[in-house]
Amino acid sequence: MYILGIEAATPVASVAVVGGGGMILSERLVNNRRTHSINLLPMIKAVIEEAGIKKEQINGVAVSSGPGSFTGLRIGLTTAKTLALTWGVPVVGVSTLEALALPVVSSGQLICPILNARKNEVYTSIFRGAILGRPHNIEGPLALSVKDLASILSRYEETVIFLGDAVVEYREEILSLLGDRAIFAPQSAMLPRGGAVAEIGHLEMARGGGVGPLELQAQYVRLSEAEVKLACQGRK
Repeated sequence: MYILGIEAATPVASVAVVGGGGMILSERLVNNRRTHSINLLPMIKAVIEEAGIKKEQINGVAVSSGPGSFTGLRIGLTTAKTLALTWGVPVVGVSTLEALALPVVSSGQLICPILNARKNEVYTSIFRGAILGRPHNIEGPLALSVKDLASILSRYEETVIFLGDAVVEYREEILSLLGDRAIFAPQSAMLPRGGAVAEIGHLEMARGGGVGPLELQAQYVRLSEAEVKLACQGRK
């Protein structure tokens, strides 16, 4: 079974093909700030060719379904749905936070991916260990301040490993709040990867998961600015 993974929920664009046994056959990642609408399709074409297969052999498409950038999510989900409809295959929506957690799931610490949610908040979940190969979510997903996140983490005793694009902005605040309980993933694990999205999608589809392309929904965690304004207008 071959699964195409698409990660576009953050400024990073990454795609991968996973084959039998969940092995990553090819993967590309760019963090060049070009729009995903420019990057994704050439990258997808390349990873399929580099995996040594044809697009007709793809059995499913996995895509990061949020939380993350509203624009990035729309581009990624639209791309995944269009390809899945064209190829006649199912899709799997994968939590961006779970995909971030996957590469460090065996670290022995609590895992706390954080994504920049603007408004002095982060998108986050807290994971501990794995169940059936997937990170075990014990809190979240949430959109909250780093101070409020630290308050939640104070309920636990373990060291916490942080990763994700919000680490750059909030590293010092995290250290001031959690001290030596906070550690940070290496750069190679800091950004979301298409390989992780594809691997989780492979696990899900191997167990009979997946939905039709038109059924797939984004997991935004909080309303977009446009939705907030529309809700405010409706209350007037």
